[in-house]
Amino acid sequence: MMWDRELRIVTEAIRAAGAEALRLASQGFEIHIKPDRSPVTSADLAVNGILQRRLLDVFPDDGWLSEESPDDPARLDKARVWVIDPIDGTKAFINREPEFCISAALIDAGRPVVAAIFNPSTNELFAAKRGGGLLFNDEPASRQEHPPDRHPVIALSPWEHEIGRFTSLEAHVAARPMRSIAWALALAASGRIQAAATFESENEWDVAAGTLLIEETGGTMSDGSGQALEFNQPNPRYRGIVATHPACPDPVQQQLRALARATG
Repeated sequence: MMWDRELRIVTEAIRAAGAEALRLASQGFEIHIKPDRSPVTSADLAVNGILQRRLLDVFPDDGWLSEESPDDPARLDKARVWVIDPIDGTKAFINREPEFCISAALIDAGRPVVAAIFNPSTNELFAAKRGGGLLFNDEPASRQEHPPDRHPVIALSPWEHEIGRFTSLEAHVAARPMRSIAWALALAASGRIQAAATFESENEWDVAAGTLLIEETGGTMSDGSGQALEFNQPNPRYRGIVATHPACPDPVQQQLRALARATG
């Protein structure tokens, strides 16, 4: 079946990388500050190396785009590109909070066709191939029902929640601050939460895998201005992300779109 081999290889690789991340979390790691003032750890780099070796050894003709690798413009001439965030939620990893994850997606002709997001702390792996539905720990994911008498849960960045960027939604949703946008997208795809939103800049590696997971459960995914996401772009950045599960009420989706227009 199409994409079966790629899905198997990436899930094996991401579990091996997760085991190394947990080992370093337990035994110790180094922290450095990148030029953009964001932290990077020796675990980020170790995970990046494991994924790059395991994926490109099997698929040597594919391109590569990762937060922790120098960007090689040669990827733009590739039909297939692996888009990787070795550890999304590095601050959560540093603080030993169980919300960091590893995100990997295969892009073919500008759209994700294979995706995996793994939370090593909880041993939860969400994965998909295009047209195959959402998998949870290698089995079809069960449908999550949200009680109709409860507010939908929306994941927000802690900073945006703190400054009140989504205050207009608070009467209609339960806000859940979360450090990892990739993990938020996995939870939104699964139905454990009903939406994830940010109007801060995000990169392709933050959202590539989550985009396919959301699409495979019938949800919606766009940038902060409501446009569809395209991948393997020369500038791999978006102005914000809005993702919703099918169970997210229409009025909340409409409010998110209106807020995006106002913010833009």
